[in-house]
Amino acid sequence: MVNYPSGSSARLTGQDFHRPKQTKRAKKEISFSDRGMTLEEQINESNKYYLEKDLCVVHKKPTPIQIVKVDYPKRSKAVIREAYFRQASTTDYNGVYKGYYLDFEAKETKNHRSFPLKNFHDHQIIHLSRCLKQNGICFTIIRFSSLGRYFIVPASFVINAYKDPTKSSITLQEIETVSYEIQSGFRPTLPYLEAVDKFIADRSKS
Repeated sequence: MVNYPSGSSARLTGQDFHRPKQTKRAKKEISFSDRGMTLEEQINESNKYYLEKDLCVVHKKPTPIQIVKVDYPKRSKAVIREAYFRQASTTDYNGVYKGYYLDFEAKETKNHRSFPLKNFHDHQIIHLSRCLKQNGICFTIIRFSSLGRYFIVPASFVINAYKDPTKSSITLQEIETVSYEIQSGFRPTLPYLEAVDKFIADRSKS
């Protein structure tokens, strides 16, 4: 059980992903978006591929926790029953690519037409704002899971929408207008660097 700073709680869970082996009959690339992977798993697999190819160094940020209660049902195993987050997290991922600092959040929704802004938190918006002031390349990867669509959304757009008291969500049409859409694939599972290259190109033009 994990207790958040607000006093709410959630259970700690972990999922291991094992890449399915290709058989000789497999003649085309497999879309992992159709195999029940979460957005986090897709990004982690992509980061692993990018690292192996020396394209970028991006990792998921660890969240420090304070373990309170541990059970030992077997001598060789320990089960965490209760723990506390030591501090509020910032964003999900950060790293470096072509000399640029990257910082981004990963979000997904089952909605068809909009993305709820309540999925963001104040400390995440503050963190992204600070990184932008230091000329970092910051964005959010938003997955519309029911549509199988992926968007790389500039952090500046998310920040402005979040600060607008009249908005509770951002529409799919708005996201389509300001974002780069990418397609899930095999290696990498989620080629988000394609969008980052476009961010860099746009920055060079301006």
